[in-house]
Amino acid sequence: MIGARKMLIAFNVNLATTDLEVARRIACHVRASSGGLAHVKGIGLVLEDQGCAQVSLNLVDYQKNALYRVVELIRMEARRWGVAVRGCEIYGMVPAAALLESAAYYLQLHEYDPAQVIELQLLQMLGDDAR
Repeated sequence: MIGARKMLIAFNVNLATTDLEVARRIACHVRASSGGLAHVKGIGLVLEDQGCAQVSLNLVDYQKNALYRVVELIRMEARRWGVAVRGCEIYGMVPAAALLESAAYYLQLHEYDPAQVIELQLLQMLGDDAR
């Protein structure tokens, strides 16, 4: 028997605080198991070496809840606690589509099509030549 799942994105959001409770509460609002976003798992923790709290996430299906949607919900929840988002981290591999979708959102691109990305077109052409 073989099992398969969509690519999981390991994604962390660092907060401008060292308050573990704030990170835990934000994670609770974001993750699916607590009534947050479907296909999102998350915990709050403190990174002593970086001097910040972190919401550590696994996006189980980025097509159902995009990176930008998760980040914006965390920003909104952080504001409730008077905390800013300090930065984000991606661990491991990530599908280009996940990043491009968020770039299109933040750049407010209208009628954006991934076919406009040169590298994706070149990869497509290379794939066609290999057949």
